[in-house]
Amino acid sequence: MNRETKASKVEELNETFSKAKFAVVADYRGLKVTELEKLRAGLREQNAQIRIAKNTLLRIAVKGTDYEGLTDDFVGTTAIAFSFEEPVGPAKALAEFGKEFEALQIRSAGLDGKVLSADDVKALSKLPSKDQLLGQLCGVLAALPTKLVRTLNAAPSNLVYALQAIKDQKEN
Repeated sequence: MNRETKASKVEELNETFSKAKFAVVADYRGLKVTELEKLRAGLREQNAQIRIAKNTLLRIAVKGTDYEGLTDDFVGTTAIAFSFEEPVGPAKALAEFGKEFEALQIRSAGLDGKVLSADDVKALSKLPSKDQLLGQLCGVLAALPTKLVRTLNAAPSNLVYALQAIKDQKEN
């Protein structure tokens, strides 16, 4: 790689680090190309991507971003997964892929300027996604007025049942 290519690669990586909301550093040693493509596809479904670059380029590219704390983990074969939206979906995709292919080892992650451990990423992957949480919130919000209407409707209904019982009793 010549100097100009390296400079453009560093600039591109720096821009990606700057835009990302969540970044995961992983070791991909031992994965086949087809397995990496499967991981890429899984991350793409979560609006995320994975990039592989030389550690020296990553160390330079991460400067001036929220992910400078990840520099110590840029050793060996390094892949970086970036998410530009929510962190839970990509964390789930990486954790599921890691269960199927043990060659992928999560080293650390960065979220909102904080460094997370591999265990933190696994814990994050167990949380419900943003869409699931919004669905649960909508269900709770819809249940409140429904309960109120049923409660308000119960009093007149009980009165009608009581009057019907009195009528039936007087007829007998």
